[in-house]
Amino acid sequence: MVHGEELGLASESKSVAVGDALPHQGGSPGCDGLSSVSLFSSTDKHYRLAKWEQRVVMVVLRICAWCSIAITAGIVVILLSEAAPFFKEVSWRDFLFGTQWVPLFEPRSFGVLPIIWGTLLVSVGACFVSVPFGLGIAIFLSEFARPRTRSFLKPLIELLAGIPSVVFGYFALITITPGLQKIFPNIEVFNAFSASIVVGIMTVPMISSLSDDALRAVPRSLREAGYAMGATSFEVSLRVVLPAAISGVIASIILAFSRAIGETMAVTLAAGATPKLTMNFFESIQTMTAYIVQVSIGDTPHGSIEYHSLFAVALVLFLLTLVMNTIAGWVLKKTQISYN
Repeated sequence: MVHGEELGLASESKSVAVGDALPHQGGSPGCDGLSSVSLFSSTDKHYRLAKWEQRVVMVVLRICAWCSIAITAGIVVILLSEAAPFFKEVSWRDFLFGTQWVPLFEPRSFGVLPIIWGTLLVSVGACFVSVPFGLGIAIFLSEFARPRTRSFLKPLIELLAGIPSVVFGYFALITITPGLQKIFPNIEVFNAFSASIVVGIMTVPMISSLSDDALRAVPRSLREAGYAMGATSFEVSLRVVLPAAISGVIASIILAFSRAIGETMAVTLAAGATPKLTMNFFESIQTMTAYIVQVSIGDTPHGSIEYHSLFAVALVLFLLTLVMNTIAGWVLKKTQISYN
């Protein structure tokens, strides 16, 4: 009986405890409702803030895009408006197909072919320097270099792109040309060979960096397939990886060529200012950019035909660079290989 009474008392106390707990449990949904409302309000506020930030960023990006278009259009308008008086006095046929460029002395002649040829001569010569070195560096960094070596060499090579071109010009004039004169005694002080070497050195980082990115984008499965066929690392690099990344490599070469066409101070200091149609790299030549520098720092009267010839040459240079960039985009689109 005693045990029965104790069990009854225990069950009653348990039921009372449960009953006492029920009101507290009944109040918990109200607390959960408040917390859920607070959480919803916080989430909604964060969403609205993120959406406002996204709109601001989109507006800023749109303004930047339109600014770049407006700046390009402004450059074209200025070139056309300033070159128009030149073409009123000189026919475009004489300008584009003439072989004598003597704009600053009497008798004047405005055949632009000699300085176009000088520009292309230096640019092609620069590619003979930059393409082998740049592509070789890219293959080494992508396929053979250890991560530690790559992390050290790539920023060091790209550092060349940050050196001012006038420093390269004096480097060509003081170091490269005297060295070439010891090998080729008949080379002139100002020559296209020295200019080609220094411009090639300047464009190496562009080719090596862009080609390295293109090579590293090739899937590893292609490399492993080459190794499975018994190919060596060298054969895989040249016969598998390089053909697979050829679109990016060709685009980097064309962009480097375009960069060489627009180079100014290094070519001005190294190549001289003698416009001529020649295949001899040991002679002095003049590029379009060098002529622009010559007229810009001289005593050319504003509004004269010599002054407007500067903008005519700049317009040709702009169109030539535009054509090269368009070709690069077309080649990239036609030869691009997509990997899933």
